[in-house]
Amino acid sequence: MSSETPGLRPVWGEVDLGALRANTRVLAARARPAALLAVVKADAYGHGALPVARAALDAGATWLGVALVAEGAALREAGIEAPILLLSEPAPAAAGAVVAHRLTPVVYTPAAIEALAKAVVEAGGGALPVHLKVDTGMHRVGCTVGEALGLVDTIGARPELVLEGICTHLAVADEPGHAYTTDQVASFDALLADLDRAGTRPPLVHAANSAGLLASPTAHYDLVRVGIGLYGVPPSEALADHAELQPVLSLHARVAHVKDLPAGSRVSYGLRYELDRAARIVTIPVGYADGVPRNLGLVGGEVLVRGRRFPVAGAVTMDQLMVDVGDLPVEPGEDVVLLGRQGDEEITAGEWAGRLGTIAYEIVTGIGPRVPRQYVG
Repeated sequence: MSSETPGLRPVWGEVDLGALRANTRVLAARARPAALLAVVKADAYGHGALPVARAALDAGATWLGVALVAEGAALREAGIEAPILLLSEPAPAAAGAVVAHRLTPVVYTPAAIEALAKAVVEAGGGALPVHLKVDTGMHRVGCTVGEALGLVDTIGARPELVLEGICTHLAVADEPGHAYTTDQVASFDALLADLDRAGTRPPLVHAANSAGLLASPTAHYDLVRVGIGLYGVPPSEALADHAELQPVLSLHARVAHVKDLPAGSRVSYGLRYELDRAARIVTIPVGYADGVPRNLGLVGGEVLVRGRRFPVAGAVTMDQLMVDVGDLPVEPGEDVVLLGRQGDEEITAGEWAGRLGTIAYEIVTGIGPRVPRQYVG
């Protein structure tokens, strides 16, 4: 999962699989009697899809979720046998690969239903389970509520397919108490009632993501799809105290270079960081090509050195960033924590996100493949 050979560069991401297992157990307990699906798309949000998948399944998850056919295929090729839900409808050209790798696709168009049925015929296998995705208000993908009953019938008419599940996605579950979530659940429940009357309700119903699991008990149904919470990151600040979760990923480096500069010196591209006193500037060999946002230092971002916070000095560059450690006698080779805990201090992905006006999801998924991952726990 990394293009960088460990040891050649003093930068690494530490992934605590013990913390991930603990988070999985906490979330699975919250979900019961619903089952838990661990979302491992985007290389498990930057944590490493295969080790995370194995740890989550070991700790109580019974399903995995991916975004791409290639992601599911890689898990199958590595020996994962658990059900893998393909969270977006595959392109018709990918139907053969879906069948070959025994992935469970969501569907929401007649074209995809037809392509998957034909792929099953060509493969000569048994019926392929599919889940119908219904758009109750997210307006990203999914059939409309009005189209759903017709598509249920379309699937039911194809002996090559079996309707195993029906699902939707909540748009504002990370805002507890929002009326829109209530409306989405009500719309979905009305559809489920229609399916009950028609005798076509499938065995698996699911709607809740991490936020929905924590804040919307009426949306738990039979299965919950947990992504960001699995990695110990709250879906939003409003949900930060809703479960005891442990951050799984931390980002580390070692000081590469040290220089003492006089007052008035200005640092990095654009010279926007000016010293108001003489200070020691240390260079850390990690930059925006690795996922540390270029503007982190310009919005007050900090790192930890010797258990203390120090500011990132100016713009982060592609491969390096600078830190103002004042008069601290830091030497090359000393440990620096960009994300994670050192001593009594901790810097979280949520802190970066808050400073940068984004969400923690973008921070952890942005830590790129040039950063080797080390697995502990």
